[in-house]
Amino acid sequence: MPNFKNSRMAEDIKREMTAILRELKDPRIDKMLTIVRTELSGDMSNCKIYVSSFQGMEKAIESVKGLKSAEGFIKRELFHRLKMRKAPDLTFVADNSIERSAEISKKLNDLL
Repeated sequence: MPNFKNSRMAEDIKREMTAILRELKDPRIDKMLTIVRTELSGDMSNCKIYVSSFQGMEKAIESVKGLKSAEGFIKRELFHRLKMRKAPDLTFVADNSIERSAEISKKLNDLL
């Protein structure tokens, strides 16, 4: 069970990652990419970042490839912005939650 400090740091990473995403210039990274959630390990050495795209799962998978190639830059930026003792290892995971929520919303609107 994550403690308060751990969950607060995960939210800080999510906030800063959103800002860093806007600064990246890799053409593989979708401009409509959204960070869904971050999971930080108990010892804060690993962080899973779930990303989703409004343009579908294929674009999210392609964006993950771009994020993996920019991992060093992202890790350095997080380290400096959050003033951490040690930057966690980042793992990017493509997620289809935005696409799924749009489908659910469409189904609900069809019922009305």
